[in-house]
Amino acid sequence: MKIQFCGANHEVTGSCHFLQTSQKKILVDCGMFQGGQYNEVKNFDEFPFDPKEIDILLVTHGHLDHVGRIPKLIKEGFNGKIIATKATIKIMELVMTDAAKIMKYNHRKFQYPVLYRAEDIEATMKLVTGVDYNKNTDIGDGIKVLFKDAGHIFGSSFIELEADGKRIGFSGDIGNDNVPILRDTQPLGEVDLLVCESTYGDRIHETKQERDQILLDLIKEGCKRGGVIMMPAFSIERTQEILYHLHELAVDDKILPQIPMYVDSPLAINVSKVFKQFPEYYDEEASKHYTKGEDFLHFPNLTLTPTKEESIKINNSPKPKLIIAGAGMMNGGRILHHAQRYLPDPNSTLIIVGYQAHGTTGRRLYEGADKIKIFNHYVDVKCTIKAIGALSGHGDQSKLMNWVKTAPTMPKKVYFVHGEPHAAETLGHKMRDEMGIKSYIPEYKEVVDVE
Repeated sequence: MKIQFCGANHEVTGSCHFLQTSQKKILVDCGMFQGGQYNEVKNFDEFPFDPKEIDILLVTHGHLDHVGRIPKLIKEGFNGKIIATKATIKIMELVMTDAAKIMKYNHRKFQYPVLYRAEDIEATMKLVTGVDYNKNTDIGDGIKVLFKDAGHIFGSSFIELEADGKRIGFSGDIGNDNVPILRDTQPLGEVDLLVCESTYGDRIHETKQERDQILLDLIKEGCKRGGVIMMPAFSIERTQEILYHLHELAVDDKILPQIPMYVDSPLAINVSKVFKQFPEYYDEEASKHYTKGEDFLHFPNLTLTPTKEESIKINNSPKPKLIIAGAGMMNGGRILHHAQRYLPDPNSTLIIVGYQAHGTTGRRLYEGADKIKIFNHYVDVKCTIKAIGALSGHGDQSKLMNWVKTAPTMPKKVYFVHGEPHAAETLGHKMRDEMGIKSYIPEYKEVVDVE
C-alpha cells in the first residue's frame, strides 16, 4: 500500500492525498490551491494520477481548499463514488457553486481562465453518498472507512481507513478547542500511519476567555473611534461562530454595543441554513438554545444582505457599524469593496479572524502593509489592523499534540501536510522529541510505503 502526496505540501491549501491499496485507488480530498496568482494557476495543472482510475473519493469537509478541484476531477474522467458526511455534501455543493460564479465573473471581467462550470458541479453531485459519524463503511474489497468528528467546521471529519492489514488516519483539518455549536474533536483511533495537518503547528492560541474579551474590546474600541469595523470571515463556520459569540454578548450578557451589524456574504447566509438542517451535530450548549426555540445565529441589530443591492445599501447606514463579509483571506468577495472604502480611514478597524495564506490581501495586511492593491488600484492602509488567533477554526500546536495523544497507541509515523514549512517542522520536531513518533514533511508528488 502506498500514499502519494498531491497537494498541501509545504503550504496550507490544495489538500489531496492518493492512496493505492492492493485492490483500490482512493483519493482523500481534492482541494483548490489558494493564495496569489502562482497558487491559483496550479489548479490548472494535470493531476499526478489518472482521474479515470480513481475508485473512491473520500471528503473530510467542505472548505474550498479540500473540495475545490473535485469538479475538475469529474471533468477529467473520474466516475467513482464520493463519500462524505451528509452536512459536508450540502456545504461542498454551496462552496463549489460559489467558486464557479466567481470564476465566471472573473472570466467575463478580466478574461481569467475557468477551471470548471455549473454542469461539472451537477455531475459531481450525482456521485455523492452521505454517511453518518462513527459508522464503519465498507467500500469494497474488505476496505473499511470511519468518519469521526474533527470539530473543525460543520460536518467536518477525520478519516480512519483500514486496508491490507494496515490502518491509516487522515486528519483533514482538526478544530480549535471550545468552539461554539460544534462538538469536541473525537479521539484518534489506533493507526499505523497518520497524515496530519499542521496549519498552526508553531503557535498557541489565546484562551476562550481571552478570545471573547478581545472580540468585545475591539468592537467597543471601534465604536469609540466612530468608524467601520470590518471582519473578513470565512463563510463556513467562522461567520457562524462569530454570530454565536455576538448573540451571547447581545442577548445573554446584554453588553454588545447597539450598532448596525451586517452579514454581507450570500455563501455564509446559505451555509447558516445548512446548520439548521442538522441539529444532531450541535454541541450541548447549542442544543439547549435549539430546544428552547432560540436562533443562536441572530440577534437585534443584525441584518443579512444576500443580494448585491442590499450590500450596496450598507454604505448608507450610519457609523459606527460592523460588517462581516467574505472572503476570509480577502482574496475576493464583498470584503474587498468595504476594504477599498474604509482601509484609508484612521477611525476604522479590520479584525482578522482566521489563517491568511501567503500571497493573499489578508496576509499582506496582517504583516503590516501600508498600501494594498484592490481592483487594480492602490489603497492606503490607515485603519487599525487586529488579529484574533483563537477565532481560527484550526487547532493550535497544543491541540494537535493532545489529539494525537488520544490514540490508544501512538502512530508509528506522522506525515505533516497543510502547513507552511516552519509550522510543520516545529510540530514535527515537538512530536518526535516528546512522543517518540517518526515525523516527516513530504514533498509534492512524493510516494511513501505504508509499513
